[in-house]
Amino acid sequence: MKKIIYTENAPAPIGPYNQAVLVGNTLYTSGQIALNPLTMELVLDDIETETKQVMENMKAVLAAADMTFENVIKTSIFIMNMNDFTRINSVYGSYFDEATAPARETVQVACLPKNVNIEISMIAIK
Repeated sequence: MKKIIYTENAPAPIGPYNQAVLVGNTLYTSGQIALNPLTMELVLDDIETETKQVMENMKAVLAAADMTFENVIKTSIFIMNMNDFTRINSVYGSYFDEATAPARETVQVACLPKNVNIEISMIAIK
């Protein structure tokens, strides 16, 4: 049976989806972009700031399911410009212990919602 996960500490969905769905012990998150959950305004100062906002949004979704980044087993990162990879990776990596970091793919895409530069989704297990 699936349980819908929702928190006001992450951006509200802007379409027919939920922030995350918990099935058994597995959490599937929707992709997060750099929306400030309080203002629903984009945080696009630079790629590091944008990535940090995405990770903070994801942190809030995980917390709503009583999880942390330690529970994450897989991430998917979608970026507009592969030249930003090193700077994105630096911010992203600060949220994980490198020895126990999740599996991941990072792909460059043609366009993302609201023309942002990065979107991240995760799978986590309790």
